[in-house]
Amino acid sequence: QVQLVESGGGLVQAGGSLRLSCAASGSIFDINVMGWFRQTPGKQRELVATITGGGSTVYAASVKGRFTISRDIAKNTVYLEMNNLEPEDTAVYYCNAQATYYTRRGTGESAFWGQGTQVTVSS
Repeated sequence: QVQLVESGGGLVQAGGSLRLSCAASGSIFDINVMGWFRQTPGKQRELVATITGGGSTVYAASVKGRFTISRDIAKNTVYLEMNNLEPEDTAVYYCNAQATYYTRRGTGESAFWGQGTQVTVSS
């Protein structure tokens, strides 16, 4: 089906920056929306930002103006540029792709998740 591999997480001081990447591979026919979600212990996974194939973006209010999502369609890769990071941004960040993939009988559609990458912002 489709595999997502994230990279770029790490430890950074408040006010710093990080760039996350997520590359999709597998039996991809098309990827409609790609995005980033995050989760902290005991809380539900929440949307950070999404981007369509046409470049339309949606951001959570808490990250608007600080984070930028972008996408390289040819590489099936989505990026999240995170600036002016705050301790409240500390979480595991997950990549998501809503994809159409090849099957033995044609195509199928599903949402896929990466394994997650830890982002820790120290105060």
